[in-house]
Amino acid sequence: MNFTVFDDTLKTIKPMALKKGDTIGLVCPAYSAFIKEEVKIAVESLQEMGFKVVLGKHVFDRYGNLAGKDEDRAADINEMFANKNINAIMAMHGGWGSARILQLLDYQNIKKNPKIFIGYSDITALLVGIYSQTGLVTFHGPVGSSTWNSFSVDYFKNILVDANATKMSNPVRKNDALVPMDDRIYTINAGKASGKLIGGNLTVLSHILGSKYVPDFTGAILFLEDVQEDTYRVDRMITQLKLAGILNQIAGFVFGKCTDCPPSKNYGSLTLEDIFEDHIKPLNIPAFSGAMIGHIKDKFTVPIGIEASIDADEGTITLKESAVL
Repeated sequence: MNFTVFDDTLKTIKPMALKKGDTIGLVCPAYSAFIKEEVKIAVESLQEMGFKVVLGKHVFDRYGNLAGKDEDRAADINEMFANKNINAIMAMHGGWGSARILQLLDYQNIKKNPKIFIGYSDITALLVGIYSQTGLVTFHGPVGSSTWNSFSVDYFKNILVDANATKMSNPVRKNDALVPMDDRIYTINAGKASGKLIGGNLTVLSHILGSKYVPDFTGAILFLEDVQEDTYRVDRMITQLKLAGILNQIAGFVFGKCTDCPPSKNYGSLTLEDIFEDHIKPLNIPAFSGAMIGHIKDKFTVPIGIEASIDADEGTITLKESAVL
């Protein structure tokens, strides 16, 4: 059954904040949970934060590398939204497969039962798809298999539990060096900008361009991240965003981490800095890279669809409002 709906007059819907004792539903919208111990660790981590956990029926299913057939993976999400005893939904991990179920989600059900939906990487397809079809604020942040360290937990709780209009800034750690060498901010264009935060994984976002599941980027702050992509591929995908007209619509730009994205070892290669200079700098909008967004241990929780401001000189993202009720 196809549940797809679209309404260009959608208003932003905020989910309810989490509180101690609430239940988080853990699902696998893409790859299967191959290692049961990883799921056990994820459950224990969420329980340590004071939450109860319910697993989707098909988390351990296998269809190739996917967690079951498309209809089954979509059913887990639809059932989690419909279940009044579930307060939030979290992906166990990404991989590939989320875009395959976009047409199988019951968006009317999601709109009637708004709740926190969080993940990153391949889950980007669902984050922007759900937001574009319902107006529900979704969250680019940790998955169940993430490293639940103090940095990631603090931002997770600050935004989803305490409902704060949080300022996100990179940690400053010298690690016995004269100056910080890790997690540095690279300012592409100086200045400040405001707009709705929209974005996620560059590869996933670029691969759903042209579909109804891509939100309107007019006046938005576009944030991106990626992993294990040669820089020529990053160049190709950002060029795709440019040719699609998205870069000309945005008010600000933030690139998080491109983990393990080295220049090509072939004849020659552009660096990430070259790519930003070619495609982003000429936009003359505030822009920076290096934010704690992506396939890294220390993660921000970034709401999609919430008004925020960025300071490209400081390399900060500040929410202008709470992302949950």
